[in-house]
Amino acid sequence: MILTAHQPVYLPWLGLFHKISLADKFCFFDDVQYQPKDWNNRNKIKFNNGTSGWLTVPVLRKSYLERSYLEIEINNQLPWQRKHWKSIELNYREASYFGLYEKELKKFYEVKWQFLSELNYEMLLFFLEKLNISILVVRMKDYDFKGHKSELVLDMCRQLGADIYIFGEKGKDYADVEGFHAAGITPLFQDYRHPTYPQMHGEFIPYLSIIDLLFNCGSESLSILTANNLRRSDLFEHSIKL
Repeated sequence: MILTAHQPVYLPWLGLFHKISLADKFCFFDDVQYQPKDWNNRNKIKFNNGTSGWLTVPVLRKSYLERSYLEIEINNQLPWQRKHWKSIELNYREASYFGLYEKELKKFYEVKWQFLSELNYEMLLFFLEKLNISILVVRMKDYDFKGHKSELVLDMCRQLGADIYIFGEKGKDYADVEGFHAAGITPLFQDYRHPTYPQMHGEFIPYLSIIDLLFNCGSESLSILTANNLRRSDLFEHSIKL
């Protein structure tokens, strides 16, 4: 069984969906400490002037550095939903496939979300469906994983029955590879090669939100974001070499 996991992120980038597409099971890692100035409440889109910029969900900051993702509340005193949707519509309304996703995506900006993790979770499920990625999604909050960093991930792998675990590229900085092998679990580290695809408004800009790819490429998005990258059929061969 191939497992991967990730913290809640807003409007995720392409690499996350490549990692998920390789696995049998994905754990929404929502019960760890919140990291400010990360991707959990923000991501980038392309503007119609050819530049890129942030869409940021404002959060209540009182004691937020001591809280888990589950406890982070959105600051709905600010009109972030109206601003985000206006920006998305303004910059992508002429994209080839904007109309295909517009109605359903807009609903996320019409519901009053209290917790950031719930917004990110529901959006993730939406994007997985639109990309035709079929995978079992579980949530960390429903388990009792023990440990810190590598030990925490390893305990998750044991409890969820993983044979292979896919880390992100930064996993190399903290993963105890020997500990994983001793537990009979093979660690694999993603090395994502970002694709170039048809994109509006001037020169191509990489590392944007998944919505940029979907609006520009529609049903071809999954094949584009996985092209020239590790495939499921490669996993066993590659993991043995680690």
